[in-house]
Amino acid sequence: MATDFCFVYMTAGSPEEARMIGEALVAERLAACVNLIGGMTSIYRWQGEIERGEEVVMIAKTGRDRVEALTDRVIRLHSYDCPCIVVLPVEGGNRAFLGWIGEQLGGG
Repeated sequence: MATDFCFVYMTAGSPEEARMIGEALVAERLAACVNLIGGMTSIYRWQGEIERGEEVVMIAKTGRDRVEALTDRVIRLHSYDCPCIVVLPVEGGNRAFLGWIGEQLGGG
């Protein structure tokens, strides 16, 4: 069962943007839950320059079968030209929690 699910790690440029994206993903059943973790500072290279910025981490709990639609939706909603969207496999965990993810994604 665990292999049917994954976490999708993403970042957003503001708490408001992260909330908007997270709420859309849950409302559209592309994710069962989206955790928002504020207060992250990112240091990265963009267009040849070293940049720093405050970001919000978003972790979506979803099914592997939803990843493509979730990714497309985040890209459409996101303000970044190249948003961070990375899929992390779920190898195991609390069966009850994994069952809950499945229920939320299934519309039940």
